[in-house]
Amino acid sequence: MSGHSKFANIKHKKEKNDAKKGKIFTVIGREIAVAVKEGGPDPDNNSRLRDVIAKAKANNMPNDTIERGIKKAAGDADSVNYEQITYEGYGPSGVAIIVDTLTDNKNRTASNVRNAFTKGNGNVGTPGCVSYMFEKKGQIIISKEECEMDADDLMMMALDAGAEDFNEEDDSFEVLTTPEDFSAVREALEKEEIPMADASVTMIPGTMVELTSEEDIKSIQKTLDLLDEDDDVQEVYTNWDE
Repeated sequence: MSGHSKFANIKHKKEKNDAKKGKIFTVIGREIAVAVKEGGPDPDNNSRLRDVIAKAKANNMPNDTIERGIKKAAGDADSVNYEQITYEGYGPSGVAIIVDTLTDNKNRTASNVRNAFTKGNGNVGTPGCVSYMFEKKGQIIISKEECEMDADDLMMMALDAGAEDFNEEDDSFEVLTTPEDFSAVREALEKEEIPMADASVTMIPGTMVELTSEEDIKSIQKTLDLLDEDDDVQEVYTNWDE
């Protein structure tokens, strides 16, 4: 993924989220509900919930909204019935697309996801058809503008906390971890008050696909926009080099 700024992509995503806070708050609200159901309402004893709370704060979700979501899920645990389903498929020119969903209606979600692929001249494939092209990693992006720490010191701090890799770009630093070590590394940086532009377990493509045709670019944008508008869709990963 070198050669283009991950931080620029994060900022672009955040700007889109700011324009429609309802969507991102719905997405995070569902993640809170699932995390509480799996590990209880106390973040001190539930690392998944701690990670979701950190994500919520990074997206400017108010504390009282987070607390309400936790209390609602804790008091209503039996009715929290979201199922996690991942779809894989292809966009134009073989671009790989992975769609993570949390849904209470599998038929609706499957139909909406297929529709998004079809309208963008792509198609949903079988499980595993593209995920082998990606690696699951914890990824923390730190804006240089927000962080006063020297790059070498930050790198040593991250590696000491258990990070696998540290990369520097023009405008940001990237910390990579195994999915298992992600929470510990994020919490270690948080304790040192390192400002994080984004922190999540993500799917990182091994190779990127560049689209040169205007029609292909419009098509994949169509698919991504439709998926982005769907409340059941939590995350979308692609190997399209924007």
